[in-house]
Amino acid sequence: MAGTFVIAQGGGPTAVINQTVVGATLEIRKRHPGAKVLGSIHGVRGIRDGNYVDLSAIPEDRLRLIAGTPSAALGSTRDKPDAAYCDVILNGLKKAGADAFIYIGGNDTSGTQQILTDAAGGSIAFVHAPKTIDNDLEENDHTPGFISAAEFVAGAFLSVDLDFRALPGIYVGIVMGRHAGFLTAAAAAWQLDPDSGPHLVYVPERPFSAAGFIDDVRATLDRHKRCIVAVSEGVSTADGKALVESLVPPEKLERDAHGNVKLSGSDLPAALERALAEGLPGKRARVDALGYMPRGYVGAISAVDAQEAFDAGAFAVSVAEQGGGSVALQYDGAKTVLKKVPLKNVAGKTRHMPDNFMKPDVNQLSEAGMAYLKRLVPEKYKVGKPFV
Repeated sequence: MAGTFVIAQGGGPTAVINQTVVGATLEIRKRHPGAKVLGSIHGVRGIRDGNYVDLSAIPEDRLRLIAGTPSAALGSTRDKPDAAYCDVILNGLKKAGADAFIYIGGNDTSGTQQILTDAAGGSIAFVHAPKTIDNDLEENDHTPGFISAAEFVAGAFLSVDLDFRALPGIYVGIVMGRHAGFLTAAAAAWQLDPDSGPHLVYVPERPFSAAGFIDDVRATLDRHKRCIVAVSEGVSTADGKALVESLVPPEKLERDAHGNVKLSGSDLPAALERALAEGLPGKRARVDALGYMPRGYVGAISAVDAQEAFDAGAFAVSVAEQGGGSVALQYDGAKTVLKKVPLKNVAGKTRHMPDNFMKPDVNQLSEAGMAYLKRLVPEKYKVGKPFV
């Protein structure tokens, strides 16, 4: 390939997304000496506005320092380009003389790359490099960013379970993940024993009942004298509505710039606290939304996650040389391998947690679900079992 590569970051930041930028940049330097590498500021907005940083000119030692830093160093965007916006992006890429555009992100990012691929007619190579703590990309065993976020969630629930052994009560932690339950399930990865929390895990792949929730918590209190609960922000009731829509009056719902209901804003914790207070009066209860903390926490950056994110960026360069596509992290039974897959297999699609990851009759992880998590998020800390 000739000359100019454009790299951008889209969607929510992670602890390792900068590894992918640097992995791609250093691979381009190695394989294409003299090529220009432009980092688009704030995702596709930078291409629209001609706002770039020249990654070609940055010393390798500084790049590697950026690689180990959480958040999106180039800035990100939640823009969801339609066909008209993609025409503007395509014109911006042509103006920059781009031969390839590597866009790092999740479902919407891959969708943008598919639209651009269709519009460009092969004049530019469009590559999607995976990134999402939600772990919900088709064709992927897991995604860069997930392992680090999962370690945070696993550690948070181990810690709060120890806390509530000392002062028993009910604890509900609301976990990000949109419409996939992988990150919420990670709450169970570091359970000490069958008595350990989370005792209940609610994921979007199963319908949620407020009455059933109260019954589950009551039964768990009878059995364990405390109840630790992990709830996905994306859980829905049997009618398909997000739980927050069922519990909060429409006029009081929080919405984002696109009009989408904020799944784990302040509404959901307040609604669950109210449900517990009414259903289990007098019981000590706390509801927290973990919020953005898991996705870019500097204290929980997995070395495996960081290396895989770097490798995904490097591999994206070879995918660009082949005309474009999506980078996928797959498991061959022994190790993670990188594969090129068609953009259409990933673009705009959501991978859900397999049914067999949950026990069929209770809201707990199955052996298959635990095996998956323990492969990716092995036990990191040794703690003693409390006396109570």
